[in-house]
Amino acid sequence: MEKAAGWKKQWGLFVLLIVQLFFIVEASGATPVRYLSLSLSLSLSPSLPPAAYRNIVVGPGSINSRELKSSLPPLLLHRLGHDYVVMDNGIVKVTLSTPMGMVTRIQYEGIDNILEYWDIIWNTPREHVLDDLQGTSYKVITEDEDQIEISFPSKWDPSHRDIGRPLNVDKRFVMLRGSSGFYTYAIFERLEGFPAMTIDQGRVAFKLHQNLFNYMAISDTRQRVMPTAYDRSTGQTLDYPEAVLLTNPSNPDLKGEVDDKYQYSADNKDNRVHGWISLDNGVGFWVITPSDEFRVGGPLKQELTSHIGPTSLGMFFSDHYAGRALSLEFQDGEPWKKVFGPVFIYLNSDSAHKDPPSLWEDAKKQSVKEIESWPYDFPLSEDFPKAKQRGTVSGRLLICDRYINRNLINANSAYVGLAKPGEVRSWQTENKGYQFWTQADAEGHFVIKGIRPGNYSLFAWVPGIIGDYRYDFFIIITPGGEIRVGDLVYYPPRVGPTLWEIGVPDRTAAEFFVPDPDSKRVTKLSTDHADKFRQYGLWDRYLDLYPNHDLIFTIGTSNYQKNWFFAHVTRKQNNTYVPTTWRISFQLEHVRSGAYTLQLALASTNSCELQVRVNNPRAPYPLFTTRLVGRDNAIARHGIHGLYSLYSVDMSSFHLVKGSNSIYLTQSRGGSPFNGLMYDYLRLEGPPYAS
Repeated sequence: MEKAAGWKKQWGLFVLLIVQLFFIVEASGATPVRYLSLSLSLSLSPSLPPAAYRNIVVGPGSINSRELKSSLPPLLLHRLGHDYVVMDNGIVKVTLSTPMGMVTRIQYEGIDNILEYWDIIWNTPREHVLDDLQGTSYKVITEDEDQIEISFPSKWDPSHRDIGRPLNVDKRFVMLRGSSGFYTYAIFERLEGFPAMTIDQGRVAFKLHQNLFNYMAISDTRQRVMPTAYDRSTGQTLDYPEAVLLTNPSNPDLKGEVDDKYQYSADNKDNRVHGWISLDNGVGFWVITPSDEFRVGGPLKQELTSHIGPTSLGMFFSDHYAGRALSLEFQDGEPWKKVFGPVFIYLNSDSAHKDPPSLWEDAKKQSVKEIESWPYDFPLSEDFPKAKQRGTVSGRLLICDRYINRNLINANSAYVGLAKPGEVRSWQTENKGYQFWTQADAEGHFVIKGIRPGNYSLFAWVPGIIGDYRYDFFIIITPGGEIRVGDLVYYPPRVGPTLWEIGVPDRTAAEFFVPDPDSKRVTKLSTDHADKFRQYGLWDRYLDLYPNHDLIFTIGTSNYQKNWFFAHVTRKQNNTYVPTTWRISFQLEHVRSGAYTLQLALASTNSCELQVRVNNPRAPYPLFTTRLVGRDNAIARHGIHGLYSLYSVDMSSFHLVKGSNSIYLTQSRGGSPFNGLMYDYLRLEGPPYAS
C-alpha cells in the first residue's frame, strides 16, 4: 500500500510539473506548446487514450449514456492566461480565444489546428461589413465534470448610433462528457430603438487544415477527393468567379473538371450532416444540424454545405437561391431575438482502415442520434426552451379535387409546417421567426413536435398536387400544450377537367430533360442522373440542342422527360442573349363554351418575364404576363429549383379552335444567360362540368 501511495504521489508531482511547464511555454509563445498541450490532455485524463473509448462515445442520443459516463474522463477547463481557454473531455480539445470566442484550435487523434468562425454580412445606410462576431467579454456559464458551457457576448453601444453593428450577439460553446465533439449556438438580439439594418447571411464556418483534409462527403452519392485551393488559383475562371476549370490540378484525375461551391448545395431537408475526411489520418470532421427550426425558408430552401479550402459550413440564413427576399431587413427601432443552433461538430476516426465509407456511415448514425435528441436538454440559455416547455400539433390532411376523385384523397407524404403567421406560401420567404416541419404518412396523418411557444400559421403542400394549403386559424402554442386540429381539407387550385399536363407537381424541374454537360467541363461528382443538373454550363446546351428554332412540345407525341428542357433560358445570338419562345402544340376535338385555364407552376424565376399567347405568337399584347419576377439565380447556381410560384391563366373559348392549337410561352427578358425560369408543372383545364 505504501509503495502504491508513493507511486501516486510521484505521478501527481510529475503532472503538476507538466502543467507548470505548459503555462510557462504558452506564455512565452515558444513552438513546443503544441506538443506539450497534447501531453497535458493525456496526463490529466484517465489512462485510456482517446482511441480506447472511441466506440463508446456518449452524446445526447446515446441510450446508455448514464451508465457509460462513470467510465469516461471528466471534463476539464484549462485557462491559459488571459487569452485562451481550453475545453477538454479527453477525446477532443477545443481552444477558444478570450474574450473574442474564436475557435483557434481543435485537437483530436493527432489532428491539430482546425479553425472556426461565426460571421454575418450586414448593412446599414453607412456601412457594409463582413463581421466575424467577436465577443467583447466571456463568462463560464457552467463548469463541472459533465458539461462546460461558455458565453462570448458582444453588445452594440447605443451612444454611437451610427457606428458598429446594431445587433447584440451571444455566442455559446458547449462540450459534454464523453462526446466526440462540441456544440455551438448563438443568440441574436435587437432591442427597441436600434437603428435600421439588413443582414444578408449568417453562418458558422470551419477552415480545416488544407494539407490534411482532402475528401468531402455531402451525401451517399456526393463525395470524393477534392481539388485544392491552389488548383483553383491556377485554373481558368469561367462565367463567374466561383466557377473554375481545373487546368493543371495536383491530382491529374481532376484535370478538365469544374469546381464551383454552388455545386455542393443541398435542400435544408436533406442537409443534416456533411464534412471532410483526412485520408492519411483516417479522421472525419462533420457539421451536424439536427433541426431546421432556426433556418429560414422552409424545407426546400437550398444552402451551401462545404467547398474548397477545405471549408465546412453551418448555414443559418442567406439569400442564396432566393434573392433579397430572404435577407433580414429591420426597420428603425424594430426589436428581434432568435437563437441559431445548436449545431454539433463531430469528429470520428478509423485509423486502421482509413475508410471514407465507414466514417461517413458513422457520421450519419451520429446525426440520427442528434435528431432524435432534439430539442436538446443541455443548452443553458433561457432563450432555448427544453422539450417540456414546447408544444405539439397533430392532425390529418385530406385533399378534395373532384376531377381526380369524387372522394377525399389522403395527402400522402404532405409537408406540413408551422411558421410565422402570413399569407399562403409566405413561409418560403419568412426569415425572422422559427419554422417547424414534418412529413405526413401515407394517410395524411401528421405530428409536429418540439414547437416553441408562440403564434403560428399552419401551412402544407403535397407532392403531386399543385398549390399550397393554409389553415384558416392561428395556432397558439403554449408550454407543454398539445393541439389536435383534426381532419383538414385542402382544395387545390382547379377550375375544370385536365385536358393535358406536362411534368410532375413537385416544386422542382428534376423530372424534365437535363442534358449532358460539355465534355470538356464535366464534374464527375454529379454524373449521377439525380444530381446531373448540378453540372456547370447546362444553360449553354440549349443552343446546342436547338440551334435553329426554339423548343416545340407536341401533346400526345413529345415526352417531357426527353423533350422539355429543364430551364427556359435565353439564346446566344451575335454575342448577346436574346429572349426565347417555347411552343406547346395540341389538338382539341371540340371547343366547349366557357373559360379554359392554364395552370402554370414555376420552380424558379430569375430576372425574367413569362408571357403567354394563344394561337398567335405575334400578338402585340400577351394574354398573360408575370411581369419582371425573381432573383433566385438557380440556373447559374446549379439548382433545380428556387422559389415556387403558381399562376392560373384564364383564356376564353374564343381563343381556341377545333383541331390544332398552340400556346406560346415567351421568356421576354434577355441580356444574360442566367435570365430565365424553370417550370414545375403545366396543366390545361377545360371549362368546368355541371355539378
